[in-house]
Amino acid sequence: MKIAIVTGASSGMGRKMVFLLADRFGGLEEIWVVARRKEALCALKGQVPVKLRVFPMDLTKEEGKEHFSHTLELLHPDVKLLVNAAGTGTSGLAEEIPVSRQTETVRLNCEALVWMTETVLPYMNANSRILQFSSAAAFLPQPGFAVYAASKSFVLSYSRALAGELKKRRIYVTAVCPGPVRTEFFQNGGMGPLPFYKKLFMAKPEKVVKKALKDAMKGKELSIYGMGMNLFFAACRIFPHRLLMRFAEFFTDQKKDR
Repeated sequence: MKIAIVTGASSGMGRKMVFLLADRFGGLEEIWVVARRKEALCALKGQVPVKLRVFPMDLTKEEGKEHFSHTLELLHPDVKLLVNAAGTGTSGLAEEIPVSRQTETVRLNCEALVWMTETVLPYMNANSRILQFSSAAAFLPQPGFAVYAASKSFVLSYSRALAGELKKRRIYVTAVCPGPVRTEFFQNGGMGPLPFYKKLFMAKPEKVVKKALKDAMKGKELSIYGMGMNLFFAACRIFPHRLLMRFAEFFTDQKKDR
């Protein structure tokens, strides 16, 4: 049985990816959708031309993981695509954000992503794809967004190393690194007002996931949507990070003074 697995499937880019995979891959027999909100996952049924197997689970907790692992062992599917799109984050000074919220970010963005990847890998064969949703925040330390940016830097590093390890098995890993995306993440994720320069680069989720899937099918290790984010990536490789951080802080301060 050929399947795809998508985490964070109840909203945002994860949800968009479910629709895209169902539309583009006629050979998929099932898409396994994973997220905390059961109602949102069940609402996807009947909206796509592929059978959905729903796993309402919190990836930061042990409950649900055993059932997921057992289902893999029982059905032993051929996982053609794994999309790790689940993520969270909170903006603000690190010392002002509750430590429970910060550690939750690390558990979901890093620990849960590694758990899902390592759990699913034994069921992947040649020409399978792994899409790990990182962020352009991974390119540069970000005061006021410290833990989130650091967690996404972990995802980027882990994904690129994994791509090297799995090359011989012809399993291709793509780190997806968009800038700001118009999703619930920015509306309800405790992000607060965006600096104006980030609003300039706000992308539509459907365009980000289309490019991500296209890049993954080409075997690219990195998928960056938009000219602005590609220039930002290049700048982060050329200029000292401290200089770029001061530049961002200057424009943030200018916005606050208005």
